Amino acid sequence: METPKTNSELKLKSAVFRQKREASWLRLDALITQLEKRSFKSLTASEALELPLLYQTAISSLALARRLFIDISLIDYLENLALRGHFAVYGPRKSFMEVLTDFFARDFPRAVRALKLPVLLAFLALFSGVAAGFLEVASDESAFYSLVPAELAGDRGPAAPVSRLRDEIIFAPWAGFEESFIHFASYLFERNSFVAFLAFGLGFALGVPTVFVLFNNGQILGAMTAVHWRKDIALDFIGWVSIHGVTELLAIILAGGAGLGVAIRILFPGRQSRLDSLAHSGPQVAAVMVGATFMLLVAGFIEGGLRQLVGFTFPRFFIAGLTLFAWAYYFLLFGKEDQ
Repeated sequence: METPKTNSELKLKSAVFRQKREASWLRLDALITQLEKRSFKSLTASEALELPLLYQTAISSLALARRLFIDISLIDYLENLALRGHFAVYGPRKSFMEVLTDFFARDFPRAVRALKLPVLLAFLALFSGVAAGFLEVASDESAFYSLVPAELAGDRGPAAPVSRLRDEIIFAPWAGFEESFIHFASYLFERNSFVAFLAFGLGFALGVPTVFVLFNNGQILGAMTAVHWRKDIALDFIGWVSIHGVTELLAIILAGGAGLGVAIRILFPGRQSRLDSLAHSGPQVAAVMVGATFMLLVAGFIEGGLRQLVGFTFPRFFIAGLTLFAWAYYFLLFGKEDQ
C-alpha cells in the first residue's frame, strides 16, 4: 500500500515537475495572451506552428500532473492554460467585424444566387398578386375592402378624398426624428419582419402557403395602387412606395424564396435523403434570411425616417432607381471573384 505523501514531498515533486516544463507553459501563455489582445494574424509563421505543439505539451503536463497527484494549485493553472489554449488553437480565426464583412461581401449574395430559382418563383407570386389586386379594384372599387385588411387600409380606401391621400399621406410633412426614425421605423420593421418570416416558415408546408402569403401581400399593394389610379394620383403613390419599396419588397421576396427553397429540397431531394438535402441547403437559406432581415431594417429606416423628407415624386423615383441598381449590382457581382 502506497503511503500518503507529506506536504513537503508534494511541494518538492511539484517544484521538480514545474522546473522541467514551466518554460513551455510560459511560452504558450505568452502566445495566447498575444492572440487575445490582437489576432491570429499577429503571429509569425513559426509562432503559428509552435502554438499547437505547445498546447499539446500543456495537455500532456495536465494529464501527468493529475496522475502524479501534483498540488491542486498547479493543476488549476494547467487546466486554465489548456482551456485558453484550446480556444486559441481551435477557435475562430476571425474577429466579429471580419465575420460580418465576409457575410455581406460574399456569403449573402452567393446564397441569393444559389437560390435564384425559388427567388424568381417568389417574385412571380408576389407580382402576380399585385396585378390581380390592381385589376380587381380597378374594375370594382368595392373589392378593395375584401382585399385590404382594415388595419392596413386605415382611411386610405376608395372613399378617401384626393386631397387627403395626396396632402396628408403621400406628401405629408415629416413627423420629426423620434416619431419617424424610432417609433414608426420600429413598427414597420416588426410588421414587415412578420410577413417575411411567415413566408419563410411556411415553406416547410411544401411551399403552397408561402405562395399564398406572397400573392396576398401583392394583392394588397395592387389594390392600394388601383385606388390611387382611379383618383389620377397613381404616379405619386408609386413614387411614395418605391423609395422604400424596392428594398422592402425585395427582402420579402428573398424570404419567400428561402421558404420555397426549403420546399423544393423537401419535394425534390435528388439522391440524398430529405434530411440530408435540407441540411445541405441550410447555410444558404439561413444566410438569405439573415440578409433579408437586415434589408427590412434598412427599409424601415427609409420608410419611417427618410421618405417624408423627400417631398417630391421625381426625386423619390430617382432614389428608388439608385437603390434598385445598387441591389442588382450587389446580388449579381459581389462574392464572384473567388468562386
